[in-house]
Formats: sequence, structure tokens, C-alpha cells
Amino acid sequence: MTERIAIFRALQLGDMLCAVPALRALRQAKPGAHITLIGLPWAQSFVTRYTHLVDELIVFPGAIGFPEQAETNEHLEGFWQDMHARRFDLAIQMHGSGGIANDIVGRMDASSNAGFVQPGEPQRDGVFVEWPETLNEILRYTTLMQALGCGADDTSLEIPLNDEDLAEYTRLARVFGLRPDRLVLIHPGAQLPSRRWPAERFAQVASTLAGEGWQIAITGAASEHLLTTSVASAMRGRAINLAGKTSLGGLAALVSNARLVVCNDTGLSHVAAAMKTRSVVVASGSDTRRWEPLDRDRHRVLADYPSCRPCAFRECPYGHPCALNVHAEHVVDAALNQLSHYATTHAE
Repeated sequence: MTERIAIFRALQLGDMLCAVPALRALRQAKPGAHITLIGLPWAQSFVTRYTHLVDELIVFPGAIGFPEQAETNEHLEGFWQDMHARRFDLAIQMHGSGGIANDIVGRMDASSNAGFVQPGEPQRDGVFVEWPETLNEILRYTTLMQALGCGADDTSLEIPLNDEDLAEYTRLARVFGLRPDRLVLIHPGAQLPSRRWPAERFAQVASTLAGEGWQIAITGAASEHLLTTSVASAMRGRAINLAGKTSLGGLAALVSNARLVVCNDTGLSHVAAAMKTRSVVVASGSDTRRWEPLDRDRHRVLADYPSCRPCAFRECPYGHPCALNVHAEHVVDAALNQLSHYATTHAE
């Protein structure tokens, strides 16, 4: 009989990309299992892209304490009934440190459970690891896989590209005259305002790089068009505004054809890591130990550390010192250093 495994991780793109090495290890250890992701509605596109790792999506209906969607327990009983009827052999809590997330998974009535427990949380039946507070996000979940007996030595990220992704990039390159040998992507957005470096500083960086002969394209979601337009308007020189013009796959293909990405600590930094494109990441507010790319040579993270960091606020109430103390000159220097690696390699 086919083993049925549920993964609870109802989070956004960057979080899901960081889980890819763990999902890869699980699939390699259990190639015949049917693996179900319990996630957010958007994750259907993730499951469609990663069919070699995950077989289906079940949309988590939300719960109090889970701010990624409407916080309500209204649909939890029906969700638990549906999960009980599926009779999972193993349910893995990969949502976070434990606590209420473990309660959610425990009520699914799988034959066995696995996940993390917070310091001081009573031990649970199954394979539970004490939350590794100081580990990078990728390594947290590969550590859990190792506890489950799954080899997890490969910590690289991946975004598989299909023909549609490559065709989308080809169209963008033709329409906007993109030059892969000179292309730098500027990505000023982030889900939380507290994670955004000032738009005018992105414009200063873009202006300097444009003056050095690099082609500047500004990326973002359609909802960030005003932000990307403000960066383009404030900079000297021409920029190509690509906000809202790419799918995830098209964006990944675009990143793979760029020489450098300059961005906030957001999902695009993980896309750059997956596509092995050099990046400079301005990390405002976030826990850099947890979220910085593992390859510190290819990906340069710039951050300031006031006492209020890591930040739990949507909007900074303290004047945003962690962002303002990273100056445009710092980012320009890091960007030119990263681009010099490409120039040296290209010359050879």
C-alpha cells in the first residue's frame, strides 16, 4: 500500500523555496510515497512546478495564530474531519517552531507525527526535534529530515524551468531589449514595510550602476507598480519597469539571465540563490541567521543590528534604523564587487 505523507507548511514563496532541500530529501528516501502539501491557496502553482517532490495540495483553511491568511477557527473542525478520513501514515509539521502548529497536525490523526517542539514545550509522540533557533531556515528542515532517517546533504535550492518560462523570458528580452551580459535587476519590494529598504536608496544604487554601463530592470508584483515606478522616476538614466510582467517561472528565467540581483530580504533573494545568480541583499528587520543564503560568496547580505532586531513589526515604530543605517554607498560597493566576479570570469 502506498505510504501517505502530509507536510504542513502554510507559508509564502520564500519559505517554500527554503523547504525544497528537505522535500527533496524526503522524496529520495520515500520515492513511492504520496506526498501532500497542506498550504496556502497560491501554493497550487508550487505543487504544479515541483511535481517531482509533491503530489497534491490541500488548502489550509486558516486558524487563529496563523497571520498568513484570515485568522479564524471557523473551518478547522471540517478540515480535521477531512484529514482524518485520508488516514495519513505520517504528518510532518514544517510550519514553524511548534506549539499551536503541532496541535493542528496532531488533530489530523495520522499514524505518526514529526516536527519541532519549542523550548519548554512538552515532548510529543513521534519524531520531534527541539527547535534549532540558531540554524538557517534551510538547515532547520534538513535537520528534521535527518531525524526521520532521510539523507539531506544537498542543501541547494532549485526552481525547475519549463518551456513556457523560457518562452516568457524570450518575449521579455525581445520586447524590452534585455541584454543578459549587462542586466542588473533591482527589486525594491517586500511583503512587510519593515523589511523594505528606502526606494530612493534603491534609485541611487540603480543610478550609479546605470552610469557604469549596466542595464537596469526593476522587478516586482503588479501591486508594487507604484513602488517600482517611484524608483525608476527617481534614478538618473533609463530603467525598464517589469513590475507585474512576469510569472514566477518567467521571473526565475529572468533572474537566471541577469548578472546581479539587488533586493530586500524577501522571496527574490531565494530565487537568486536557486538560479545561482549573484545578489546583494539589504536585510532590514529580519533574522539574517535564519534567512540569509547559505552561499555567502555568491550572495552578499548587508545589515545593521540595532537592539530591536529581529523585528516583529509590520511597520517599524522606531524610525527604521536597521534600514537607514545601510547607506547607498555600501550597496553600490557590494554590487560592483559582485559584478567584478562576473567580469573576471567572462574575461577568462
